[in-house]
Amino acid sequence: MAHMIWKGAISFGLVHVPVQLYPATQSEKVGFNLLDRRTIDPIGYKQINKRTGKDVTRENIVRGFEYEKDHYVVLSDDEIRAANPESTQTVDILAFVDAPDISFLYLDTPYFLTPDRKGEKVYALLREAMKASAKIGVASVVLHNKQHLAALIPLGSVLALNTLRWADEVRSLDEFKLPPDGMKAAGVSAKELEMARKLIDDMSETWDPAQYHDTFRDDIMALVERKIRAGKTEEITDVEAPRESRKSADILDLSDLLKRSLGRGKGKPATGRKRATDDDDGKADAATEADEEAAAPARKKSRATGTARSRSGSSSGSARATTKTTATARKRRAAA
Repeated sequence: MAHMIWKGAISFGLVHVPVQLYPATQSEKVGFNLLDRRTIDPIGYKQINKRTGKDVTRENIVRGFEYEKDHYVVLSDDEIRAANPESTQTVDILAFVDAPDISFLYLDTPYFLTPDRKGEKVYALLREAMKASAKIGVASVVLHNKQHLAALIPLGSVLALNTLRWADEVRSLDEFKLPPDGMKAAGVSAKELEMARKLIDDMSETWDPAQYHDTFRDDIMALVERKIRAGKTEEITDVEAPRESRKSADILDLSDLLKRSLGRGKGKPATGRKRATDDDDGKADAATEADEEAAAPARKKSRATGTARSRSGSSSGSARATTKTTATARKRRAAA
């Protein structure tokens, strides 16, 4: 259901037609939201200083008119409001013109005008009079605090109000390079013109807007429906921190190492060099055994040398004792 956006009256001469204004169109365009692909969160609009790239708070944002490149006149909200035309709540008809006189290039936004309370008869009178004269009205109206030029057009049972672009809003044809008017000046032959007219006649038909569709929108909506039925939808989620597999492996290895260390029992001295992993433990044990094997001959030699020295010392002591005993015996015999 359309929502009324304005209430006032059509004024021409001394006649006032109370009316209500409704939008005549509705948007059916395909709209896409910008999303964060990691979480499907909507991406918002951020106001920044284009030169510095820094954020600008709302209280520091003002309106300015650029009268030269990078030169502005700053206008306050009060100054802008004071320059706005006063809303009169009336569609003031300025003149009636032939419909073909207004080019479609000037047509901007269409609205519907419907009769307000007790205004049905005068509404119908204006509508039928305009139909009978084959005229449309050129009017002035203020909408949303902005002055518009508008065309008042009878369309069947309704009066339509179509805002118009101002003359300086439509580009001049002098800006463009175009072929000259006329068949001869443009180099078009009579035969070519006849064939073109025949093609136009063959393709001519009654205007029916319902037979034309926005095929892009239809295709997109069909694709969306297929994805929904297939369960291929996305919901807003939290961003998970990326997992580092190496850290997880280190934790697992450390836990296993601690278990193995506890299995050795309390008070057991570790032999050889300690390693951080099981493989290194095995290597450490092997290295310790190899070191012991390599050191064994040296230890045997050391023990043999010590034994020999010990035996040598004992032999020397025995010899000295024997010599001393012999000398004592000789002295006793000489005294006798």
